[in-house]
Amino acid sequence: MKIVFLDVKTIGEDIDLSGYDALGEVVKYDFTSSQEAPKRVRDADVIILNKVQINEETIGDAKKLKLVCVTATGTNNLDKEYLDMRGIAWRNVAGYSTESVAQHTFAMLFYLLEKLRYYDEYVKEGRYVNDTIFTHFAEHFTEVCGKTWGIIGLGNIGRRVAKIAQAFGAEVIYYSPSGSPAQPGYTQVGLDELLASSDIVSVHAPLNEYTEGLMNADAFQKMKKTAIFLNLGRGAIVVERELFDALRNGEIAAAGLDVLCQEPMSSDNPLLSIKDSKKLLITPHVAWASVEARTRLMGIILDQIKAFMQEEQRRIVSPVP
Repeated sequence: MKIVFLDVKTIGEDIDLSGYDALGEVVKYDFTSSQEAPKRVRDADVIILNKVQINEETIGDAKKLKLVCVTATGTNNLDKEYLDMRGIAWRNVAGYSTESVAQHTFAMLFYLLEKLRYYDEYVKEGRYVNDTIFTHFAEHFTEVCGKTWGIIGLGNIGRRVAKIAQAFGAEVIYYSPSGSPAQPGYTQVGLDELLASSDIVSVHAPLNEYTEGLMNADAFQKMKKTAIFLNLGRGAIVVERELFDALRNGEIAAAGLDVLCQEPMSSDNPLLSIKDSKKLLITPHVAWASVEARTRLMGIILDQIKAFMQEEQRRIVSPVP
């Protein structure tokens, strides 16, 4: 069996992938373009990828290909109809990054809520040395306890964030963009109510027809001027120009984004011009990427390939009549 990693750099260079070597020949490419893919997958039995487009153009000549593994939950880059027509199986991975994304959500919140960059720089620039009093009150912050936390998208990550927020003493409400039935133990509300009543709004939803452009000018205008907005779902859920306007006009207090409409970030993104760290924090799509989450991810894919190989072997030994 030949296993080809098409964009192994997207996993990180610190993750042990030696377990794959026991399954057969393993070839790793740092990155692969759509033009390079056909040649690289031509004699592959299994391909492992994150962002590469998988369709007739890229894998049409891969006559031995049996399994496509995506190192992510989203599968928008797979032409599933073509894969089904060819009888090629595909696998993705869900749930591997729940703890990592939830942790990053709170890291972003506290950076903004407690003005941590300001206070860090205040000390490192020497301004705390020989100050007049032992406490510096220039930037005020408040507690999570007693706040209303609104969650958009109550999947695995949303529920984990809800549990932690409740542990801090927040009241949690949520909105289901797809209109799913209420989940027991959680307070479901409409979007307008969530926006108007929440002190913190965090997005943990997938990008689909219900969420694309959901957070636009109208949504930001309905939020409290003191609210903090966090997006850890997908970039296109937010209309970035209208978020820029909301921050510039003081319609919300601050925003933290781990995802953007274009990644890596476009040089003409209006959010680049906001330099005030108390108002905006952007991290480069790293919330999912703790060492533990990436190790878990690749362990799950390894197990998926092993299970697929065992099933294939059973078919060969005991063919269906």
